[in-house]
Amino acid sequence: MSASIFASGLAVGYGHRPVVADLDFELQPGQLLVLIGTNGSGKSTLLKTLAGLIDPQGGDMSVLGERAGLSPARVAYLPQHPVSSHTLPLRASDVVAMGRFARHGLLGRMNADDAEIIESSMVRTGADAFRNKPLRDLSGGQQQRVHLAQVLSRRAEVLLLDEPTAGLDMNGRKLVSDLIAQERSHGVTVVMATHELSDADTADEVLLLAQRVVSQGPPKIALTDAALRECFGFTQPH
Repeated sequence: MSASIFASGLAVGYGHRPVVADLDFELQPGQLLVLIGTNGSGKSTLLKTLAGLIDPQGGDMSVLGERAGLSPARVAYLPQHPVSSHTLPLRASDVVAMGRFARHGLLGRMNADDAEIIESSMVRTGADAFRNKPLRDLSGGQQQRVHLAQVLSRRAEVLLLDEPTAGLDMNGRKLVSDLIAQERSHGVTVVMATHELSDADTADEVLLLAQRVVSQGPPKIALTDAALRECFGFTQPH
């Protein structure tokens, strides 16, 4: 089975300054990699590199067997602060429908299959309850559900999620966990950045980052008290 994501000696950053270097990991279809660390630790930088938004600064990396960014219809990226203009009267359903643009282009015509995918994605995240409301009128948690539905509507093979539980209550966080489990059961590879240790409970691999790799491995190996103290300065409750 060929790897969905491969990285060897990978360095990521901006300009000529790496934020994190010496990244080594390999993910197969259906696996989950969780990135944990404080703000500025390199989590978002790594996700943007995997999404093809910024170039790697060194090492080797491939996503679905090719250079990152070459398969936009097969890779879905949820940024920490999604850009959906609040100055436009976009309804929640309009924002979710944008997830199909990678397949059809901005001017492509949607068909019945697209409509079904959009509807299913909204139902799965609960965004169907406010489908006709302007995005700008929704709460932060509701907006996050809309953006999650947009990502799901891509029907991608790789999901790159930056703080997907941000702004969500306990029920919302469980929803995200369930959605990730469902996607993985269909062979989708997931990379998720988070501050929540509990998000790593079902991960195949954890990278604990602090502008370097503090620890790496399955949750029980990567998230030891010693590693957490080194990363955060204190031991977080499990």
